Amino acid sequence: MRRPTPEMLQSLRAQYTKGSRVRLTQMDDPYRPDLKAGAMGTVNGVDDAGNILVHWDCDSSLSVLYGVDACTIVERRKLND
Repeated sequence: MRRPTPEMLQSLRAQYTKGSRVRLTQMDDPYRPDLKAGAMGTVNGVDDAGNILVHWDCDSSLSVLYGVDACTIVERRKLND
């Protein structure tokens, strides 16, 4: 598994701010068949490995793994919100 550079980690944290809404575009987890492309969730933060911590509307808290899964921002929250 690849790790983000410090610059990439800073960029991810600036982009995926807490409270932002995201839509899942890619996740291949056979244990969570309810998390498919189109699932919506709220960002809780980005960890030191670059994974986006998300609370999904289906009540899952599975992270979007850096370099493996993908999501897009639907509504961005500012850092001070």
